Amino acid sequence: MGYTFYIRKMNFIYQTITGIRDWFELQAFGVCEWWGNKLGMRTANIRLFFIYVSFIAIGSPVVIYLIMAFILNLRNMVRKKRSSIWDL
Repeated sequence: MGYTFYIRKMNFIYQTITGIRDWFELQAFGVCEWWGNKLGMRTANIRLFFIYVSFIAIGSPVVIYLIMAFILNLRNMVRKKRSSIWDL
């Protein structure tokens, strides 16, 4: 009985962590993807840039990253809301 409970608990924890990671990858990396498309660079290079600069500048680029993500999210919401003139 104890072993199956342990397996269920570990499975629940793994699914929770995987879900959080998947959500974060879908939501948070939109900023790097947007910059990559605008600058014609690979998204992985931009992510590495943010990571390195965050270590050098002691986390201040994380705040800038979150502000850019918020602005891009608002921008996407406005665009999705009114897709045509007849939606007014």
